[in-house]
Amino acid sequence: MTPPAPLRWAVLGPGTIARRFASQLPASGAGAIVAVGSSAAERARAFADEAAPGARTGTHDEVIAADDVDAVYVATVHTAHAPLAIAALRAGKHVLCEKPLAPNHGSVMAVVDAARTSGRVLVEAYMYAFHPQQRALLELVRSGAVGRVLHVDASFSFAASPTGRLFDADLAGGGILDVGGYPVTMARAVAGAALGRPAVLTSLRGGGRVGATGVDEWAVAALEFDGGITATVRSGVRLAEPPAVAVHGTAGSIHLADPWAIGAGTGIVVRRAGEAEQVLTFGEETEGHLPYAAEAAAVARLAQAAGRGGDVSAGAAEHSLDDALATSAVLDRWRAAVGVRYPFERDTAPIPPVSGLPLRVGSPNPMRYGKIDGVAKPLSRIVMGVDNQPDLAHASALFDAFWEAGGTTFDTSWWYGQGRYEKLLGQWLTNRGLHDEAVVVAKGGHTPECTPQGMTWQLLESLENQQRGSAELYLLHRDNPDVPVGEFVDVLNEHADAGRIGAFGVSNWSRERFDEANAWAAANGKRGLCALSNHFGLAEALDVPWAGCEHVTDAASKRWLTERQVPLLPWSSQARGFFARADPADRRDADLVRCYYSDANFERKRRAEELAERLGVPATAVALAFVLAQPFPTFPIVGPRSVEELRSSIAALGVELDEAQVARLDLREG
Repeated sequence: MTPPAPLRWAVLGPGTIARRFASQLPASGAGAIVAVGSSAAERARAFADEAAPGARTGTHDEVIAADDVDAVYVATVHTAHAPLAIAALRAGKHVLCEKPLAPNHGSVMAVVDAARTSGRVLVEAYMYAFHPQQRALLELVRSGAVGRVLHVDASFSFAASPTGRLFDADLAGGGILDVGGYPVTMARAVAGAALGRPAVLTSLRGGGRVGATGVDEWAVAALEFDGGITATVRSGVRLAEPPAVAVHGTAGSIHLADPWAIGAGTGIVVRRAGEAEQVLTFGEETEGHLPYAAEAAAVARLAQAAGRGGDVSAGAAEHSLDDALATSAVLDRWRAAVGVRYPFERDTAPIPPVSGLPLRVGSPNPMRYGKIDGVAKPLSRIVMGVDNQPDLAHASALFDAFWEAGGTTFDTSWWYGQGRYEKLLGQWLTNRGLHDEAVVVAKGGHTPECTPQGMTWQLLESLENQQRGSAELYLLHRDNPDVPVGEFVDVLNEHADAGRIGAFGVSNWSRERFDEANAWAAANGKRGLCALSNHFGLAEALDVPWAGCEHVTDAASKRWLTERQVPLLPWSSQARGFFARADPADRRDADLVRCYYSDANFERKRRAEELAERLGVPATAVALAFVLAQPFPTFPIVGPRSVEELRSSIAALGVELDEAQVARLDLREG
């Protein structure tokens, strides 16, 4: 293999693991250490004198800003990984960051997004994944050396003195985050090699011991992946167990006695019934067989590709950025199963941006804005749905990315998690000091409490949940035809007069009831409905996902919206993933099939994909651009579960569809 161009490295966090990295870097051909950064000047100087003679020292910020540093190795405590990695990426440096990238999945999303938007290399430092032994193991699995893989068993645990960072909950201590990622990444890699595609975790059951300091001292988890492959993973910082990996298949088993450090004389043993053991050794202390050297070389190769204009957004093949995201999600679930949640992750914690810096809207700002009568603030044309964020850390990373993309408007409801998601939004707004700048679309009066009285108590609870005195826009979440429209209009006016809500409208109402309500309001000197939130999108709705919902995707509804210029906040504006994943042969998602599977919709999908390819955007962005291009005001609600999904929606803002393109997508032109 051709050696990569050498890099000028800086080390942040001059500890034990950084010394291992420094000792092996010369064998990598990937460059040399030119700077050492630390919050303690004496530690940085001692490390440089011992491990990198001639390297200068400084603070983390000074080293990251240095012009003669190409790549940064982050080896600090877990809680400092993410802000330092993001700072380095934004400064134009390539980053090799010790595992875990961050303590939780939400924060890992932010680090990965920083890498993908910067165009710089980011590699999570599971060094064993870059060693020839791991490549040989995965090739044995892919080749069917032990038949069909059934089960993986992997462990990494040790007994440490119960002091220091490993036992500090404020520093994200415990075995799962410190070493649990090793068996998890191994299980995922083996399952993926066996399946020939990334393995999807379908279930996790876990248990373990949580010590007096609130961290997991040892833990075990049973994993199951699609395709029926199972795994048992173990970790610990107070229980010594020999590190080992075993892969069991229908025709034999593969064993690794030293899967992580891969010292001299270690290797792989393959056992098949009726055959002699096959032994492959990989522990030579030579170039190419040193795991820390191998990961540094991988960064250098990717950096060289980036310098030639290559796309490095996937990260390293051995452990990609998608692998880092998936692993962090598994570690979150494992910790939850054991009962470990760090103080800084609680849903009431003052969680800062992952970068550690104030939010900043991009320049130029990609967002577009619009107005709804009665709402004083402009609304971002794309609205963030607040209904599927699992915790405050995840919500914060997602909402931060939305705000920095110019998003200001959030849609939520008392019904979503019976107020839990509203609480996450409210805490985020408080943490960021954005109550006065954000626009919150709140909803209430959901079945079975779809009455003026039910709407009232849900509104009061919603405001308490959101830590707010009023909602800029309030929508009745459902209709109840047994209640005369005047009773609903009356109570909405009462709350508006009291200052609890600004403008108001309805969600999942028929256009006939909407007109009836506004006619009653006009006849009785009341304010009327100013907005509607029904299902609308490029895919025509054959049915609706939930009882009591209404859509306006039919031609008559489109004419009605255009004639009245009713502002529409459409939900499922991208058809629940239809334009991303629908396949006529795949009918596993019953709701997707029931609501959208038709020849006409698949033709719309084909045309969206065709146009997306020409424009260089995802088909989902074209579908969202269709909604934005309507001849009536639209503020589509999106429900991204990741920052990456959010980015695909934001891409729609750069797509300006003309009338002919809109008509063709909608099958009104050939």
